[in-house]
Amino acid sequence: MPLTLLIIVMAFFAWVWLRNQPPSQRKAAILKLVLAAGILMLALLALTGRLYLVFGLLAFLFPLLRRLLPSILSGRILGAGSGAAKAKPGNQSHVSSDILDMTLDHDSETMSGEVLQGPMAGRVLADLGEGEFIELLQYCRAHDDDSARLLETYLDRRFGDSWRTDDPSGDGSAQDPEPEHSGGGGALTESEALDVLGLEAGASRDEIIQAHRRVMQKIHPDRGGSNYLAARVNEAKERLLG
Repeated sequence: MPLTLLIIVMAFFAWVWLRNQPPSQRKAAILKLVLAAGILMLALLALTGRLYLVFGLLAFLFPLLRRLLPSILSGRILGAGSGAAKAKPGNQSHVSSDILDMTLDHDSETMSGEVLQGPMAGRVLADLGEGEFIELLQYCRAHDDDSARLLETYLDRRFGDSWRTDDPSGDGSAQDPEPEHSGGGGALTESEALDVLGLEAGASRDEIIQAHRRVMQKIHPDRGGSNYLAARVNEAKERLLG
């Protein structure tokens, strides 16, 4: 009975935690919960002397795993065929400004970033507190509009609209440009354009078009992205195809 009650309580707190996650991060959060539940289950089986059940299940599934594993590793099941774009390891896009370096993971659709300069130089965005985000945003708005737009995109993706209630300006002073026009302070170099689309040097025209389509599906404003990021992705495509 106490064990059942413990499981119910833990399940409730896990549900509350998952519900409070931003929509863009819920897939990754579900994976974390599944992993934690699996580790907890293994620990309980070990404590109760029933770990042999796990080994029995693995022995039963081994023939199937042995057949599927080569296909998974070769990318056939994951859809990585010969016509797929040459994505970098990790399948990520990188967008940089004067103050921020941001990474978008295509699989989890989560953004991460680092502060490049200013009072918080060297800090990782995931480690910043609520007040520090507002302080960094004000610094970006005062020194670089592109960095402000990029940080607002990160905040929207991570916190939704809730952070705007703490924004002293309260007017979204760093407005996104229209997606069909570049919002950058300067033209992208070829290397930067490849980073934005998550491609390696030497990508073909078809690979560039496929990568542009794939990234736009992740960062389009209708999917929680922003006009600023969409503009940078469009600019990257134009730079590589031009």
